[in-house]
Amino acid sequence: MEITATLVLIGITVLTSYQAWNKPDLLNRWMFTPYLIKNRNQWDRFVLSGFIHKDGMHLFFNMFTFYFFGSTIEYFLTYRLGFGLGIVTYVLFYVGAIVIADIPTFLKHQGNSYYRALGASGGVAAAVFGSIILRPLSDICLFGLICLPGFALGGMFLIYTIVQAKKGHDGVNHDAHLYGAIAGILFILLIFPSSAGMFWEQLKSFRLF
Repeated sequence: MEITATLVLIGITVLTSYQAWNKPDLLNRWMFTPYLIKNRNQWDRFVLSGFIHKDGMHLFFNMFTFYFFGSTIEYFLTYRLGFGLGIVTYVLFYVGAIVIADIPTFLKHQGNSYYRALGASGGVAAAVFGSIILRPLSDICLFGLICLPGFALGGMFLIYTIVQAKKGHDGVNHDAHLYGAIAGILFILLIFPSSAGMFWEQLKSFRLF
């Protein structure tokens, strides 16, 4: 199997998550805690929190999703920018999305000393939605049972995320999903403006039956 940047990022995340499960002090220090970020200037939590997960299922779901959609972004960037610059841009894209996705949460909860969050959902959402801009008609399957074109499932997911973020009672940081998705879309559109036209042309060719 070829060693890619996506696999390296997944490997690092698996190792750091495993370490965090066995070292409570590390878990607490890396957790995304807006109150401590603001009052103790622990800004590294914006990045570190993206490399730890709550449990095995949380880790598996994020990394399984990231493997498929992150690989699409990595291939696209290395093809368009060349290997070296493409890999650097890809890593910055992923880590940057993790940070950007958590900014609204930081602003919302910086005065709440009890709020905690963790996980790579912002970066994963950016990879998913960046891929949808590039390949909107490619099917995305949920648990191998329901398969829909990326643009359709992506739209449904955004609506669900916005509704759940307004409710805010299920313990999931839906804001990170939403703003990670927006970051992924804007990144692709900004770095390759022509992708907007390509996206539209693909949508126009879509036929339901």
